[in-house]
Amino acid sequence: MTIAINQPIQQQPLNFEEFLARYGSDNRYELIDGEVFDLEPTGLHEEVAAFITTKICVQIDSTDLPWFVLQRGLLRPSNTGMTAFRPDVAVIDQDELIQEPLWSEQSILTLGSSIKFVAEVVSSNWQNDYARKVEDYAVLGIPEYWIADYAGLGGTRHIGKPKQPTLSICRLVDGEYEIQQLRGNQAIASPTFPGLKLTAEQVLRAGR
Repeated sequence: MTIAINQPIQQQPLNFEEFLARYGSDNRYELIDGEVFDLEPTGLHEEVAAFITTKICVQIDSTDLPWFVLQRGLLRPSNTGMTAFRPDVAVIDQDELIQEPLWSEQSILTLGSSIKFVAEVVSSNWQNDYARKVEDYAVLGIPEYWIADYAGLGGTRHIGKPKQPTLSICRLVDGEYEIQQLRGNQAIASPTFPGLKLTAEQVLRAGR
């Protein structure tokens, strides 16, 4: 995801409604278990997210799918009142939006069925990307989740030792993610976008 400040912004936990009233109009913030994270993405973080977005948009356009990449929006799991994620990249199925109770008034998603793909670009709060979001995105039923750890910041239990830049491809199988770790010139095999021709290094170096 992105860089979180060391201290909570608020003194008391916020529920979703309180968070939305205070921070909902600013895409710098997300809410996890009542704690507000101020997201301060680095330049390279944004390059990696933009590279993923660009390549995926080409795939969507070439297959004429009724999907789009969400530019600004929140993912509020319907089973919790104190969490609202703001994925770095999220692919939305336009045909499913009719089922979303908040979409017509606000850019807020509550149903995993609306989301075909998510990607998070890792920075200092890597624990959220490798643990909490792996669990919650699987519960929501999101078929594919990428964790782009371009600086090798994740814990050794997630990316091994010595730590190095790693792209983790999470595929949903029987309600849980099977995770494949890719590095260097290893090719990406995306179940959502089978026409995607990329290596892990291309993503982690933002095409450089």
